[in-house]
Amino acid sequence: MSKGNIILEAKNICKFFGKVIAVNNVSFNLHYGEILGLLGDNGAGKSTLVKMIVGLFNPDSGNIYFKGKKVKFTSPAEARKEGIEIVYQNLSLIDLMNIRQNFFLGKEIDRNILGFNFLDNKKMDEECKKSMEWLGIKVRSSDEDVSLLSGGERQSICIGRSMYFGANLIVLDEPTAALSVKESKKVLEFIRNVKKEGISVVYISHNIYHSYEVCDRFLLMNHGAKLGEFVRNDITADDLISIISKGEINPDLEKYNLCHV
Repeated sequence: MSKGNIILEAKNICKFFGKVIAVNNVSFNLHYGEILGLLGDNGAGKSTLVKMIVGLFNPDSGNIYFKGKKVKFTSPAEARKEGIEIVYQNLSLIDLMNIRQNFFLGKEIDRNILGFNFLDNKKMDEECKKSMEWLGIKVRSSDEDVSLLSGGERQSICIGRSMYFGANLIVLDEPTAALSVKESKKVLEFIRNVKKEGISVVYISHNIYHSYEVCDRFLLMNHGAKLGEFVRNDITADDLISIISKGEINPDLEKYNLCHV
């Protein structure tokens, strides 16, 4: 893919916590409409890397570019304004609120009546249902409490909300963790639909087989460093598991490692 097709680029990113090197000189890029699997064992540096992308941490060295512009986000809210959304494993939903309230949290639609602003619940209800149904979720009622939803339905709210508010890049942190087989399959289908809309995705998961189903390319990390980078067609899911568990790449696979291309 051409340089002009790159939405996100990280160059020589480093992050230190005291004497601990959490991320060590990592470089990568992400193309428009591409799903990049960020893989590695616990402590590999995946979470720290994405936290720098979304503005939770600042790199100690190196640079991040989004849509060709050098950026240094100071908070996730700032990254969100530019079109980067992160959906965490814990989903960041408020159980005591209903679907509509969670969907439009902080971005409520209102209408002016005789000089006073009132929440436009009808409009928000319509937009929420439309977005959910596009993802394949039949919303029984947007007044239903989020606490009553299944894990897959809760994920759909987070993904649908990100798309509705114009995200160009969505970071998914363990999106199928603790979900049933049926729900996991549905969430993976949501992610494919996101790609069809031209939205880029960074997909973090310990479930290699789920990652392999949806990702176009894989960035493998080990002890904070970039271990390897592979296109899906050049590697199998079992190869990825072997690399992550051993912390090294089989010599037969090195010819496919994009780190050396």
